[in-house]
Amino acid sequence: MILVTGASGYVGGRLVPALEEGGARVRCLARKPRYLAGRFSSRTDVVAGDVLDPDSLRKALQGVDAAYYLVHSMGSKEDFGEQDRVGARNFARAAREQGVRRVIYLGGLAGDGELSPHLASRLEVGRILASEGVPTLEFRASIIIGSGSLSFELLRSLVNKLPVMVTPRWVGTAAQPIAIDDVIAYLIHGLDIEHEGSAVFEIGGPRQVTYGELMREYARQAGVRRVMIPVPFLSPRLSSLWLGLVTPVYARVGRKLVTSLRNETVVRDTAALERFPVRPLDVGEAVARALREEDREMATTRWSDAVSSSGRQPLWGGKRFGSRIIDRQQAVVRADAAGAFAPIQRIGGSRGWYFANWLWAWRGAVDLLAGGVGMRRGRRHPVDVRPGDPLDFWRVEAFEPNRLLRLQAEMKVPGRAWLQFEVEPAEEGSRITQTAVFDPLGLGGLLYWYGLYPIHWLIFRGMLRGIARRGDAQCPERI
Repeated sequence: MILVTGASGYVGGRLVPALEEGGARVRCLARKPRYLAGRFSSRTDVVAGDVLDPDSLRKALQGVDAAYYLVHSMGSKEDFGEQDRVGARNFARAAREQGVRRVIYLGGLAGDGELSPHLASRLEVGRILASEGVPTLEFRASIIIGSGSLSFELLRSLVNKLPVMVTPRWVGTAAQPIAIDDVIAYLIHGLDIEHEGSAVFEIGGPRQVTYGELMREYARQAGVRRVMIPVPFLSPRLSSLWLGLVTPVYARVGRKLVTSLRNETVVRDTAALERFPVRPLDVGEAVARALREEDREMATTRWSDAVSSSGRQPLWGGKRFGSRIIDRQQAVVRADAAGAFAPIQRIGGSRGWYFANWLWAWRGAVDLLAGGVGMRRGRRHPVDVRPGDPLDFWRVEAFEPNRLLRLQAEMKVPGRAWLQFEVEPAEEGSRITQTAVFDPLGLGGLLYWYGLYPIHWLIFRGMLRGIARRGDAQCPERI
């Protein structure tokens, strides 16, 4: 049995199908198992657990021969270094207690000198995993190139949106990008390599490039011309806000990311090429492959898929929250359930929200400035929906074809919020019920809701009318 942590994330979401294809018995650890429902083979077990909960780890690791540790807390609102430290320590101890043969960990390449907090944490996690005596293979990678990867979406957004770029100093930093398929190949070969004890392997493509050269390579393949003007005075904070304005990365992650970009991430030890039968793609072919998949709008996984990409959400209910506030509206349409549900299933992303899209964009911009996720994540797929998907500044919490879509808010709000759409048969077609639920956090939450109530009412009513028009609508009825 092989355990995969971080299966909802970018790398883990691609590793699990590759393991399944090879005939392995796989178990996935997830804080919210329902978000992985239907993503993998029916033979794969999905168990509830958290690396911050030692009891859940002991249960998850029972009968496990090898385990992948693909967890990080960069999206956390708390001290991500401390969370990474505690999670790795819990995992290493539980793996030792349960007799796990090998732990395989994907960390980050780091050069000499003072490391950013993010890279320092990646290295520390590797040391902690190996400290309890379970043989640990640590793969250290630089930029991962693939459709949907954080690095590639940054690259794509910057080059596509900015004909002239005022670039900070970090665009001259050297890196050694590697294609996502090559990363997966290394991780799988790590199961079978004969090696005593723990080891670190640095992995990368055959060529070192700067971030600026990587952007020029993308521009060349995309057929556009771009001008880059380097300036020395863009601080990490300003750079992160800049990234937040033109890319899917929001400020909280952007600040942590930018501080890491000052460190060179190149391969200095080539032992991986000697020990593994993997011959990584050149950076040009890696970009070309990512472009082919990205342009089909069908990236297998995206960096924002991981539930941790938006930080931990407050727990449901409890004394911190007041009574839920509910806004419910209905519309009857002449279409059948499939026709009535079709616009609901396509909501968000490039299609928008069917009413006052400029207000949604404004709310997303405010969220970005506040350090939230904003609206730039879009959708994983223009039609397909699955629980756990990010959808603008929401996340899909529940989905039933032609019947139910429930979204949980991941924007910054003083409380918790949901938006739910239900479709049921009616006498002359179908009834659409749209429900907005807000669980306010103290007085601030109440002031937020009632202060914006006229705007919320206008948006919710207009949105339902827009959905209903696309389902052969009659006017919505307030209930």
